[in-house]
Order: sequence, then structure tokens, then C-alpha cells
Amino acid sequence: MILQQGVKRSYGWALDKAHRLKEAADRDPFKRNLYSSHVVSLTMFIQLLLQYQRHLSKLLKEIDALAEEFNEYEIIRSIPGIGGKIAATILSEIGEIDQFNHPKKLVAYAGIDPSVHESGQFKASINRITKRGSSSLRKSLYNAVQCGITKNRNPKLKAYYDKKREEGKPHKVAIIACANKLIHWIYAILKRLM
Repeated sequence: MILQQGVKRSYGWALDKAHRLKEAADRDPFKRNLYSSHVVSLTMFIQLLLQYQRHLSKLLKEIDALAEEFNEYEIIRSIPGIGGKIAATILSEIGEIDQFNHPKKLVAYAGIDPSVHESGQFKASINRITKRGSSSLRKSLYNAVQCGITKNRNPKLKAYYDKKREEGKPHKVAIIACANKLIHWIYAILKRLM
């Protein structure tokens, strides 16, 4: 079996894919009309891509170095499912925890609070998240929960996720409930450090 982004593929699938790639390479339009301008352009694009990769790796090292200067970074990173990049993003998006006097305000800032649709006697049965706050924080929390519940890295979060699924909640709703729980934990940790 071949593993591609968590999906198992058969050997026959891999052979078929290789055969189709070979056919596509045989139909290469540049094989017959190779002009020097094509080679120059391709060389330039490759050099540009390599230069971008060097700059990106340099920026990532700088982000890691800056993040390690904060005491909160290692503590947030110690939560199972939260790696270095996610911890740095969460801390940079939250900023000073003093600006939030209640965890619900931090939840609202992340945009994972439910939107309420009511009018008179009408109450909506499906409430989506508001998505009003920081999309980077929301994505980081979502990724942290996904990492935490896979392979049972974070048993408490996995138990909460399983509880929500047993209540009949769909996968994404349970993930957002876990993100809400996680941000409450982060809020408590950061407030305790003050």
C-alpha cells in the first residue's frame, strides 16, 4: 500500500498513475519546439523559486528564534497537538491576554462563537460560527485540534471530541467545540502566567 496524505492507495493505482504520467510526458509540447527563450524562462523561474525557498526558510528560522524568547511559547507548545508554528501563530494573534477579561471574548475574537439567529418567536435550529475575528487564529486552533485528536495525542481533547460525536454532532461541529475548549485552556494558562 502507498500512503498519500493519510489515504491508502493500492499498487495498481500507483502503476496506473505512473503510466498516465509517462503518457503526459510523451505528449510534452516543448519536446518538439524547444526554443532558447523557453530554456531561459524556465531557468529564470527555477532560480526564482529556489531564491523564494531560501528566503522562506530564513524567515521560518527567525520566527522560531523570536517565538522562543517568550515564556508562553514553550508552555503553549507543551499542549499535545500544538507544534511550534501553531504556538507562535496563536501567541502572535492573541497578543496581550490582558485585553480579554473573559474567555468568551477570546472565543469571539477567534470567530468560533455561534451566531444566533432569532426574531420574535423564531429560533434557528442551525447556528454557524461567526467567523468574525482572526482567521489565522481560527485556522491555527482548528489545526491544533485536528493534530490533537489524531492518534490520541491529546486524550482530554479526544474524549471531548468523542463525547460530542456521541451526542450526534457532525465532525466539523465537534472540532469547533474542541477548538472552543482548547482556547479556554489557553486563556486559563496565559492568565495564570501573568
